[in-house]
Amino acid sequence: MSKSDWPELAEEAQQRWNQNAAFWDDYMGDESNTFHNLLVRPAMEKLLAVQSGDKVLDIGCGNGNFSRFLAGLGARVTAIDGSAVMIERARARTRTGARSEGLAKEEGAACNEESAGSIDYRVIDVTDSERLEELGSDSFDAAVSNMAVMDMAVIGSMFEAVHGLLKPGGVFVCSLTHPCFQAPYATRYAEQEDRDGEMVKKFGIKIERYLTPQPFEGLGIVGQPVPQYYFHRPISVLLSACFEAGFVLDGFEERAFDESVEANHAFSWANFKETPPMMAMRLRRPM
Repeated sequence: MSKSDWPELAEEAQQRWNQNAAFWDDYMGDESNTFHNLLVRPAMEKLLAVQSGDKVLDIGCGNGNFSRFLAGLGARVTAIDGSAVMIERARARTRTGARSEGLAKEEGAACNEESAGSIDYRVIDVTDSERLEELGSDSFDAAVSNMAVMDMAVIGSMFEAVHGLLKPGGVFVCSLTHPCFQAPYATRYAEQEDRDGEMVKKFGIKIERYLTPQPFEGLGIVGQPVPQYYFHRPISVLLSACFEAGFVLDGFEERAFDESVEANHAFSWANFKETPPMMAMRLRRPM
């Protein structure tokens, strides 16, 4: 039950992200979707509490959406991703956003020309701990990984490398799909019952397996060119990797949609009000 890494799948997992990168960027665009806007970003903001001037490492930055948001708050961002296509898309969106006076205005942060210049995009595979360490020990006030840890074949060495990159007291804030409710063999169901003349709808999740870590293939977005790899780790295994790297856990968030969000289909997460599809944790390097 202790296995947390699958180095033999690291290269293939990255290749699949390269194949899917343009599709994901076209789908996501400049703005985050409802899932990110209402669940992920508020949790990340709360745990990170970024300050103007903070030096932040964005791990698995994708098309740079969250990097631009951080830059708009005044952070100096080093944004890395293993996909060269994603990094090129991120650079292009940042240039376009700066010319149009920014992104993320609804959240109160704009990536203008000045803040766009504070983002340094680099192609670095997060499973390559040596490349990570080259970014400089004790260099960053904070690190973030936004909905990416479950996509990483190797996390043990990544956590160790990030621990060394942070200044003493620095934090690493990660968000990911909730391993309790989006595990392999997790099935969402919708039922309707005629209860004494009243039609009652019920939504729930059936879990067949949870404790055994394992890789599995899935579709993050229906229609993407190839299935991607997910790496399921129960919370105990995930946190063990964090603790072994020297981190302490001092913040944790689980979020689900509230009544203000309407579902557009039966199996939308908006119908599962008591089931968080994501979690976020704040890890701290002790002083």
